[in-house]
Amino acid sequence: MSNNEQIKASWKRCELFGLEQSNQPELQRLGVGDQNSLNEEYYNLIQTTGTEVLPYYENILSNTQCLILLTDNQGQALNSWGDKRFLAPPQRALFKKGIDWKEKKNGTNAIGTALACGTAVQIQRDDHFLKANRFMIGSAAPIYDVNRTLLGVLDISTDSYLPQSHTLGMVKLMSQSIENRLIISTFSEDNFLFTFNTNFDNLDSQWSGLIVFNEGGTIISANRRAEILLCYDLALANIADIFDISLEQFKNQPSNLPFSFKAMGKYQMHGFTKAPIKKAIQAVDYRERLKSKPDPDIIPLSQFGFGDEKVSRCIEQAERIINKDIPILIHGETGVGKEVFVKALHQSSQRHKHPLVAVNCAAIPSDLVESELFGYEKGAFTGASTKGAIGFIRKAHKGTLFLDEIGEMPLKVQSRLLRVLQERKVTPLGSTENYHVDIKLISATNRSLREDVESGTFRQDLYYRVSGLNLELPSLRERTDRKQLFHQINDMYSNAANSQKLSTEIIKLFSQHPWPGNIRQLVSVIQIAQAMSDGNVIETKHLPDDFFEDIKQTNSYQKTEDNIHHGQADVTSEPIATRDDSVDNQTELINTFHQNKGNISKTAKALNISRNTLYKRLKEFGVR
Repeated sequence: MSNNEQIKASWKRCELFGLEQSNQPELQRLGVGDQNSLNEEYYNLIQTTGTEVLPYYENILSNTQCLILLTDNQGQALNSWGDKRFLAPPQRALFKKGIDWKEKKNGTNAIGTALACGTAVQIQRDDHFLKANRFMIGSAAPIYDVNRTLLGVLDISTDSYLPQSHTLGMVKLMSQSIENRLIISTFSEDNFLFTFNTNFDNLDSQWSGLIVFNEGGTIISANRRAEILLCYDLALANIADIFDISLEQFKNQPSNLPFSFKAMGKYQMHGFTKAPIKKAIQAVDYRERLKSKPDPDIIPLSQFGFGDEKVSRCIEQAERIINKDIPILIHGETGVGKEVFVKALHQSSQRHKHPLVAVNCAAIPSDLVESELFGYEKGAFTGASTKGAIGFIRKAHKGTLFLDEIGEMPLKVQSRLLRVLQERKVTPLGSTENYHVDIKLISATNRSLREDVESGTFRQDLYYRVSGLNLELPSLRERTDRKQLFHQINDMYSNAANSQKLSTEIIKLFSQHPWPGNIRQLVSVIQIAQAMSDGNVIETKHLPDDFFEDIKQTNSYQKTEDNIHHGQADVTSEPIATRDDSVDNQTELINTFHQNKGNISKTAKALNISRNTLYKRLKEFGVR
């Protein structure tokens, strides 16, 4: 059926569903729990789309106002990427996670119609059944898994900036890219991959055929393009029966080296073979493997969250601000991933080709902070380098300056920093020359800077200068998407040659843990567990002993709380600081917290309570 025929058939279905053109779109979303379950089920699809496929089209998409939406095979929105500026605020609700795009809910639309007909479609403005949806043009293509089962739909929605044929062709290409990536990630470890095309110059194209065969030559998977090129059903066929070269010749071809051959005795083809990863890894120089290993601390912004509302809001707000001259102040407990978040922000900004300079204000001795930040001329002070130093701020010119733990900055230095931020000029110590600086400022703290302003330890004028947009990253124990986060971090630090999965029991334990050290602690626990495991599954026996201490404290505290609620509390079972919610006790806890400058461990020790108990009380009393 042609595109127009598909649209006509869709309108008939909408009428049978009882829809009217004047109906408003269905905006009811899945609950958070259901969204998290979907994210977990479609984790590989979301990751493949966002981190392996979309970056290849960044240059094209960055020059257009379009939004990319990924759904499951029921039309439920899983994730979105791109520019929402062409959408009016009410229209943006349509593109949130958990919205159902089936025709029965939202009439003729690119996603719903692609699901219904199983092929790529383009729905222009007036093609939409619901009048309320006629503000956009949607182009969507289905995505099939390695078993040729419908997995989901990829959609590009735009305000018609791009030529319509261009958009439809692009979404087809992107869906084919996703399918190819899924095939490669599923089978490449133990099987041969064979890529071929009729044109030698197009071998790197996503429109090439892709065949997976095992040691015996049996074809165990292929993309749709392979069957189109060969006009042949490849299921369980032997590769030597299709091409005019022997199985041994296929297997012994140097990886990625193109060669020519005939298919089905008549079609001239070109292609190359890739050996199984297990074999290839033995032949690759370990130094090259180290070079190609990605930095696990740099992740795309889209991967930072998996549906947690607070994290999603932080990402959405930060994306709006990152390319504007507005400073960002990030709040959050130690270890929640503030620096990782900043790295992701920098990579997604227009400054990503320039330096990201991270400065931990608490780690630099107070008498050196000034010279480290602003730089100095040679001989500016005793012990100064004879060459002088440029300073962190000038190093960040045209890039991003990240001031971590900014609340620890001495007052004297705060005054100079304020002047730099106001004038955008730096004067090194011992110099009379000013240097212009163009920086994006991002700061972070685990303290309440407002309270520091009131106590006089932080300048009020500097506070308002650095806190343009305030973001609060939630603790790991508060995040509703932490299960997906457990899997993501495990994958990030897993050895590609020996991928290790987290057992169901591990996930349950991780979900019960209070994680006082947040993501930093999670990374440490996972790295230790991976090192302790020789198999493919990480189990409880591989966890470090101190992991269970916090769980014991949590269970003990919960038991005490339950007894209190049931009138069975033993007056000696818990220190008074955790039992008494009186004003005096609240004051004592808050005062102790501030006396220890927000240090959780020191405060808990001073009050003779566990860190988890302290976290709970601080939250109850509204202390950040």
